[in-house]
Amino acid sequence: MSDTDIRVLIVDDNRTVRRGIRLRLENASGIRVAGEASNGRDAAVLARAERADVVLMDLHMPGMSGIEATRLITSEANETCRVVLLTSEVSDAFVVEALEAGASGYLLKGHDSDQLLPVIRGAAAGTATISPRVAPRLIRELREGKPQPAEPEQVALLTAAELRVVSLLSSGLTSNDEIARHLTVSVNTVRSQTASALRKLDLDDRTQLALWGARNGLIRREK
Repeated sequence: MSDTDIRVLIVDDNRTVRRGIRLRLENASGIRVAGEASNGRDAAVLARAERADVVLMDLHMPGMSGIEATRLITSEANETCRVVLLTSEVSDAFVVEALEAGASGYLLKGHDSDQLLPVIRGAAAGTATISPRVAPRLIRELREGKPQPAEPEQVALLTAAELRVVSLLSSGLTSNDEIARHLTVSVNTVRSQTASALRKLDLDDRTQLALWGARNGLIRREK
């Protein structure tokens, strides 16, 4: 083990689930299991005590829910700890609530198991990920709802190229490769424009950027 390993806290009220995740993580390079918790309240305490970099958080637990625990962990003075919801709940409302609570990811148990390791590494690096089974529905719901009027000052901060990237993110395209193909630009250009938009809008990750665009009606409808 190394001091640079990503320290992961596993939180689930099902011991069998925790054990399965632990066995997988213990065989992964660059990842260290910092501990386990069976409820949200213990998770908040352990995340701080064990200096966790990433918390894998179940949604429904006794005492304190995963969303409540996420809100508590991300509001602590140490803001480097990232929370990824790992749940069986396919609900747009829960996804929105989790993201608003500060979660950096939302994965579905079983469906997204192959994404667990890259999502952990991405979360530790500041990247957010929403399950592909949830993201399109979430973006569609936001798109079809009544958009909030965009703040002219914020929109004016972005270049035309950055707005095109944001609009595609908000339309449900989640990979840089897809966006690059749609815009006929390089993947590096998409990364650069995304990073610039995040910095200008003072947002933490791509998910927040996509939600910002969807809520403000910045949607690109491709033919």
